[in-house]
Amino acid sequence: MSGDQEAQDDELLALASIYDEEEFRRAESGQEGEIYLCLELPPNFKLLVNGERPVEYDVSFLPPLVLSFELPENYPSTSAPVFTLSSKWLSRLQLSALCKQLDKLWKENQGSVVLFTWIQFLKEEALEFLGLQSPLEITGSKSDRCKNEAAAKPAEGLEKRKQQQELDPRAVLEADPQADLLPQLLDFDEAQRQKVFDGKPFCCGICFSEKLGSGCMLFKECQHVYCKACMKEYFEIQIRDGNVQCLNCPEPECTSVAMPSQVKLLVGEDDFARYDRLLLQSTLDRMADVMYCPRKTCCMAVMLEPETTMGLCPSCRYAFCTLCKRAYHGLSHCLPTADELRNLQEEYLAANKEEQKFMEQRYGKQVIQRAVEESFSRQWLEENSKNCPSCGTHIQKTQGCNKMTCSSCHQYFCWICLAPLSKVNPYKHFNNPNMPCFNQLFQGLEDDDEFISDEDE
Repeated sequence: MSGDQEAQDDELLALASIYDEEEFRRAESGQEGEIYLCLELPPNFKLLVNGERPVEYDVSFLPPLVLSFELPENYPSTSAPVFTLSSKWLSRLQLSALCKQLDKLWKENQGSVVLFTWIQFLKEEALEFLGLQSPLEITGSKSDRCKNEAAAKPAEGLEKRKQQQELDPRAVLEADPQADLLPQLLDFDEAQRQKVFDGKPFCCGICFSEKLGSGCMLFKECQHVYCKACMKEYFEIQIRDGNVQCLNCPEPECTSVAMPSQVKLLVGEDDFARYDRLLLQSTLDRMADVMYCPRKTCCMAVMLEPETTMGLCPSCRYAFCTLCKRAYHGLSHCLPTADELRNLQEEYLAANKEEQKFMEQRYGKQVIQRAVEESFSRQWLEENSKNCPSCGTHIQKTQGCNKMTCSSCHQYFCWICLAPLSKVNPYKHFNNPNMPCFNQLFQGLEDDDEFISDEDE
């Protein structure tokens, strides 16, 4: 075995021992392979998307650079590795600058294996070499996508040379130049974060058992972690009770809410279908311009038009009044039901000026006034009269004994207990020791002035 061949085998074995299969992939035959290099981002690294309102996103990972290489027979003694460098988020101009730097490193180390040197440079120094700092600006879907908002700090005169040099054929842009880059970057960052989370141990705040992140759930807003078994049971109980708005973090006073995608992963299909339906319904209920069709056989959500009281169901085509929920009656006031009319006075007097104005618009001032007057009449009668036990006529009493005669049906009855009395001997009721009103025929005559009777004896 030649010295070059032995050096190549040793280098490839060393790389295989340092990096796992996701980072280093060697071809089954031949001295070639691919190295996936995730650049080390500083803490609190951000992506900046410019537009009408600039938006920043925190990221911990960016898609890797891919270094594809093939080792010639006379490497490392004479020739350098043949390579290409590709990326989804760096421009070809930036990749070309990195390719030139790899050539420079080879010249400085010619005669020695260089792949590990290249890897270390790309992982640890590429951002600084290109002058890329946080926030990294995403400029759109053109070929040159990313640039540094701050002043670039590459090797001296790099920006001027970038404008003059030709693109290196070894620099490969993996992404479609017309595709939206931001979702790809955010999806990769999310996947890598989840991968790191899955491998860490956590203590569940409910059952206090320690489990790997792959068996736990993370609330995104607050970063609190609980095991999936506890959260599954908690979610199922809340959903079955109809509390779909309460799937929040169990930590006391924490307001973080579980995402629908997290709920779907934990509960069964039936529970999630119920959760999804109730969540949609509660969302529609909170929307001021949405109302449900009053027909019980329909109940379709109806979008309301501004400045009109008519709703038109898109499903059953029922036209209804948005105020009273009955058939649309044009510009006429809503006709209150008997129950609504009885409660109208209390609601009107307890309402503020805006609410009173709305009620007057809905029912009309005359209806409101009549309801108030009738309510006061009912209240006076309830406080100052009693009903005949036979026909229900209101009876008012001012003086006399407790044997009463109804002016409507002429029934005799006791004012104290409202029991009907015999027409032959109505006073027997007050003379019978076994009756509760025994000897109370004239009871209350001294303080009976507040009653007004239709008829008494």
